[in-house]
Amino acid sequence: MVEFSDLDEVWFVVTPHNPLKKKKTLLEDHHRLALVRIAVENYPKLKASSVEFDLPQPNYTVNTLAYLEEKYPEKNFCLIVGEDNLKSFQKWKNYEVILDRYFIYVYPRISEGIVETQFDNHKKIKKVDAPIIELSSTFIRNAIKSGKNIRPMLLAEVWKYLDEMNFYR
Repeated sequence: MVEFSDLDEVWFVVTPHNPLKKKKTLLEDHHRLALVRIAVENYPKLKASSVEFDLPQPNYTVNTLAYLEEKYPEKNFCLIVGEDNLKSFQKWKNYEVILDRYFIYVYPRISEGIVETQFDNHKKIKKVDAPIIELSSTFIRNAIKSGKNIRPMLLAEVWKYLDEMNFYR
């Protein structure tokens, strides 16, 4: 996204508790943060963030953005979502506030369903023309569970961590 948009950097915010997902299906927070740190360590425009670890749970994006804005007033924050998440965006807590205060960058995805017409041509929504890469965390977890060799799809250091910790098997 940082290479195909006007963004200067991208922060990967590891969320301890997404209210739309079941927490028991996730790895422990520190493992997920470690994997993100490993994945981005050689890319100066990418940053792993544990900012939500100290915020009340469940974590709501609107609260995280407000916190970041307060903590880093010199930065202009926005939100990056996959096109599939835009389809359910109206279910997010205070999504109207997010739309009013922040730009939303949308990464293209191949998925079913339609985007609400209220988000078509919205002045705060920027659809990014980036290559579609259909590699998701769900795909990775399921492939490892199925015994597939997905090592070539991941950074060597990420694969090593997953393999040594025996995750998803």
